[in-house]
Amino acid sequence: MKLILFDLDGTLTESHPGIINSVQYALGKLGIEEKEPERLVAFVGPPLRQSFQKFYGLSEAEADQAVTFYREYFRERGMYENRVYAGVPELLAGLTRSGRRLAVATSKPTLFAEKILAHFQLDQYFAAIVGSHLDGSRVNKGEVIRDALGLFAVERDQVLMVGDREHDVIGARENGIKVIAVTYGYGSVAELTAARPDFLAASVTELRQLLL
Repeated sequence: MKLILFDLDGTLTESHPGIINSVQYALGKLGIEEKEPERLVAFVGPPLRQSFQKFYGLSEAEADQAVTFYREYFRERGMYENRVYAGVPELLAGLTRSGRRLAVATSKPTLFAEKILAHFQLDQYFAAIVGSHLDGSRVNKGEVIRDALGLFAVERDQVLMVGDREHDVIGARENGIKVIAVTYGYGSVAELTAARPDFLAASVTELRQLLL
């Protein structure tokens, strides 16, 4: 493979503490109390607006307000309540040395993805960082992958997506590229198996073995 696209949350970084805290902050501002914060792990990966509507029955306007509140916390603290999975920097360095081109394709806004990757000094490995727009557009993973692919002159059969949720697998299929689903992130084995990725990796070590 000449080009490898990586999801961010649950693939490169373990980001749920900051996301959960940001969701709780947003819900609190809306007068909603969530007594089981572990349920909020489901917010990791899918577009935020959709998750607020799905899990709390919010209207479109309410969901937009929830996203605004979420970002208040996330900008200041949430994005840094995060850590890089062990072995990821070494994996990215090895892939770069082998001549592969790397890019990030995430449903997280590009601005936040860039700040997070720079904070952890991972941005040096990526030729492009493509995410959603702050206005709520380009949140569908298929759209993100499509626009990332448009930045590179490479055949689809020479591209691979790596992600941890069914949205990554579905988005890769929509764009005609192969996909590795990692089960150490936030998607369950059942979810990922049902989406039918080309390969499964249970750890960063297994991912490294597949890629290198």
